[in-house]
Amino acid sequence: MTMFDLSGKTAIVTGGNGGIGLGIARGLAQAGANIVIAARNESKTEAALDDIRELGAKAIGTATDVTDEASVAAMAEAATNEFGGVNILVNNAGIAIRKAPQDYTLEEWEQVVDINLTGTFLCARQVYPLMKDAGGGKIINIGSMTSIFGSDWVAAYSSSKGGVVQLTKSLALSWAADNIQVNSILPGWIHTDLTNPIRSDNPERYASITARIPHGRWGEPDEMRGCAIFLASAASDYVTGTAIPVDGGYAAF
Repeated sequence: MTMFDLSGKTAIVTGGNGGIGLGIARGLAQAGANIVIAARNESKTEAALDDIRELGAKAIGTATDVTDEASVAAMAEAATNEFGGVNILVNNAGIAIRKAPQDYTLEEWEQVVDINLTGTFLCARQVYPLMKDAGGGKIINIGSMTSIFGSDWVAAYSSSKGGVVQLTKSLALSWAADNIQVNSILPGWIHTDLTNPIRSDNPERYASITARIPHGRWGEPDEMRGCAIFLASAASDYVTGTAIPVDGGYAAF
């Protein structure tokens, strides 16, 4: 057993049926964790569960709307009923709406903020008593490189992801005495369903983004695994309130 071993631990990954969420879920499964995929698209969840089970991990799915308190409560209950508790929460569920700030409707703005920021709060609040009673836990919030700097075409997204980092710091301070570490990962330009339209619809912008990345390429969802395993494991027991970019050096400019 090493400090990165997650055997016997249970991890909930919201939005874990694709993209970065699935990449992280696969990594935690490979480290030995039981996996709970909490997501809205049940057919995608079933496919993701097959993927994770092929790695030899135990995994269940739960249809979850992170903006709905009852749904979030049912998510935590499903994890507890199946595996006996929740040791790790990865708040990954998120959306983006691309348009100029002045063109957002209030409904669009609230939809992005509700899923990306309020949903992160609701899920963290729900698992807090479970982790406290268990003697500790790990919460990993997925921010963005736009948590660091603004973005002209995703104002709601970047605002919500900036809020995720501040929420991470606040929860870390509040729950440190309960041995709950709360940290965030800030992915850079990663090939996912959320970013694929840039590559297909705007090749010039895709090329300009690539040219700015010191590593010279976009990242892949599985490249989030190492940081997530670190933050989910005993290796990070004295790390809390941090935001770690995983972006090929993009934010170093």
